[in-house]
Amino acid sequence: MRRWQASRFSPRFLLGINLSQGSWSSGPGAFLSLPKYLGFLFAFLLVAAAGVQASDSPDPAYLDELLRQAVELRLSDAREWHLLLHYRENLWKGFTSEADGPAFFLASNGKTDPAAELEATLRKLFTDELVGRTAQDTQCAFPARYHWLKSVLAIDDRRLLPKPCVRFADWLSALNPEGVTLIFPSAFMNNPSSMFGHLLLRIDQKGQTEQTRILAYTINYAAEITTSNGFTYAYMGMTGGFKGYFSTMPYYLKVQEYRDFESRDIWEYRLNFTQDQVLQMLRHAWELGNTYFDYFYFKENCAYHILSLLEVADPRLHLTDEFIVWTIPTDTIRRIPGEPGLVADRVFRPSLTSQIEGRNATLSHDERGWLGHIVKDPSVAQADGFRRLALDRQAFVLDVAAHYLRYLGLSDERHAASYRERYRAVLVARSALRVQPAAVVIPPLSEAPEKGHLARRAGVGFGWRQDGFFEEINLRPAYHDLLDPEIGYTP
Repeated sequence: MRRWQASRFSPRFLLGINLSQGSWSSGPGAFLSLPKYLGFLFAFLLVAAAGVQASDSPDPAYLDELLRQAVELRLSDAREWHLLLHYRENLWKGFTSEADGPAFFLASNGKTDPAAELEATLRKLFTDELVGRTAQDTQCAFPARYHWLKSVLAIDDRRLLPKPCVRFADWLSALNPEGVTLIFPSAFMNNPSSMFGHLLLRIDQKGQTEQTRILAYTINYAAEITTSNGFTYAYMGMTGGFKGYFSTMPYYLKVQEYRDFESRDIWEYRLNFTQDQVLQMLRHAWELGNTYFDYFYFKENCAYHILSLLEVADPRLHLTDEFIVWTIPTDTIRRIPGEPGLVADRVFRPSLTSQIEGRNATLSHDERGWLGHIVKDPSVAQADGFRRLALDRQAFVLDVAAHYLRYLGLSDERHAASYRERYRAVLVARSALRVQPAAVVIPPLSEAPEKGHLARRAGVGFGWRQDGFFEEINLRPAYHDLLDPEIGYTP
């Protein structure tokens, strides 16, 4: 098939102006009158436009070529393709995708047929049809698929033009990605969905410092809760009755939720991913906006799907393979540092209560006395006895009082208004001192969570009790009890 390209034609080689003769020429010594020149120019523009249109139109021959190449390379069996479509091998034969939104698949049987989905994806790339729940061109709705196919098939941009994906480009620009950090907020026993911890990702931006990382964005996976009934909530959570979605939001909102409102310590694991790996993971995160996953509290939960994103970034990782029956965040966070070279750094971000306890431990006996009085009545900060303390110690006591009053205001709804009023009064007194806050390193109450014991436990025992011999067999699927070592678990 002959394909015309406008770039092969250049007006300056076809037409020229002979200024010395005051006439138009189509070559040396050949001159045209103005009407003839305009007619020639019009004909040329028609040919050029036809060339551009032909160049931009899909090329069926090239599509057939790519389809043959994909079959020869057996791309539908590639691990990368299975990760992008979230295929899992069935117990007996075949594959089924864990993605449950129908708009995620371009083939009618794409949920269970990797080869059919691969062929449908290639065919859609050669059309202008809008696809997916987000109604975009195929390249823009599924940029991770397109990027991988382009790399393994060496797709020629001249024969399949790249599309300007403005929405995706704007989203990626807002993230300004440079690295990825795995975030683990510790267990929160007051909420059943958080009693085993949680996993999410922070997208570290270029040029950020330790002080500004809180402004980065996160990628979170959570269930969309549709009931307030406790029994229904438990039943639907265990049986996949809720839909789980990926979302992005600023990290400071998650810190406020976990560290301040729920008083959960946060552990941050900065991962050793290359820029290309980070970008491919984000491309896939974008295309997951086209689907949802049936949320299973014990198996396909936040930890499981966050690990699947990391596998897309680096297909050499096999993080989800061992979690067949259930996925507990504390077990998954133990899996990450076990991968050689995966974790570059670990940072502890203490909860509000940990900050209060850590700072309170550094106060003297007299300073603790002043702290108690100021919490009850902030005007005590103006007392002569308190003012005789060194300025930096006054500031430190007021900082602890502010933290404590903030905690009380968040945890005691009945007296929240009174605590907030006292909190503001303490802040006013603190601001009058004009002293920089003291740098205090708050140590964690326990070791890092990956150093804790496994959640599952089985045992046998025997002994003597009430003048008789006994034997016992015990099995605990999860999680932690008073007889277990506290290392790695928040007391």
